Amino acid sequence: MQDASAWMLALAGLCVGVTAGFFVRLARLCSFGAVEDALMGGDTRRLRIFGLALGIALLGTQALVIAGQLDPGQSNYTAPALPLASIVIGSVLFGVGMALVGTCGFGSLVRLGTGDLRSFVVILVLGGAAYATLRGMLSGFRITVLERFALKMPDGLNADLASLLQHLSGMDLRAVIAALGGGVLCLIALGDKRLRRTPRLLAAGVALGVLTVVGWLATTKLADPFAGPVHPQSLTFVSTIGKAVYAGLLNVGNFADFGVGTVFGVVLGSFLAAWRADELRWEAFDDDHEMRRHVTGAALMGFGGILTGGCTIGQGITAGSVMALSWPIAILGMMLGARIGIAVLVDGSPRELIRRRFDGWREFLRSRSETARPTAANTPSRRPAVRSDAPHPTAPRSLAE
Repeated sequence: MQDASAWMLALAGLCVGVTAGFFVRLARLCSFGAVEDALMGGDTRRLRIFGLALGIALLGTQALVIAGQLDPGQSNYTAPALPLASIVIGSVLFGVGMALVGTCGFGSLVRLGTGDLRSFVVILVLGGAAYATLRGMLSGFRITVLERFALKMPDGLNADLASLLQHLSGMDLRAVIAALGGGVLCLIALGDKRLRRTPRLLAAGVALGVLTVVGWLATTKLADPFAGPVHPQSLTFVSTIGKAVYAGLLNVGNFADFGVGTVFGVVLGSFLAAWRADELRWEAFDDDHEMRRHVTGAALMGFGGILTGGCTIGQGITAGSVMALSWPIAILGMMLGARIGIAVLVDGSPRELIRRRFDGWREFLRSRSETARPTAANTPSRRPAVRSDAPHPTAPRSLAE
């Protein structure tokens, strides 16, 4: 019975992943591309699509909570303590890695489905780093060092906005926050005329939002309570990739997992979309420099993603749908890390980036010091004072003289 329930969850994850991979590949939607467009080009269209996905996920997930179908306190995103140091460090590292690779873990799975062999290497490295941080050689450092710096919630509250506001105000504002937040996010996206003329992007955003809700519902209803505590989950692509790599290498029984099912589902869905559009192409690294960049970025994403508790999808949409307090911190950290990573790519290396920034600050301080240095124009004159009754030396003589 327990095995049947686990395999049903895996099948549900596979279906969710296939749908997500198909629509995202069809729309060519990418979380790093959305951040890059917004930061470097001022184009927020793709970022608005992720906002649309979050808005739909927020409305649907909180409807499940209000209806008693989901307990957000059982998820990993709303623990009674908020590991601030781990989230901040991990999110920045994840953002840097995302920039070096050119996409996140979810995007790498989508690329893999189209025949991109570079993403195959990224998935293996990301999965290995993630599993080592989650349960392997790096887990001790994560637990005993970084996660010790955690902010405990008052009275053992869950680390979500609705619980915190209820504790402070004495009123349950969950429905109000969900309606306002979700409605505003949807309106921001749908209010853009250009987005309304791109149905593929809109379909991808709607799909991600709805599938997040489906994931919460499936892992709540299909889980076997006799197998242990029920921990609802939804779309996330860091720890799940690590579990998928571990399952493929060492333990086939770990394939019976919702998250692992979504990993293989995304690859299959992307493959179907690329095959339908006749866009299947084998791609490989151009040189060793590109390979080193991808491997480094994948390792940073695997390590940082576990520290921060998810990826751009896991924290950006799934955690946001339960109003987790980690959501804004993680998203800001990822965007900061992505900006740093873009700067590193533009300057060529971290050393060159630091050198240029140092030279820039030194030149700025030098110019400020030269501006503040006294000159002849602003130095007070030491000439003897002229008597008030004496004619001014530059004044014109009167005609009477």
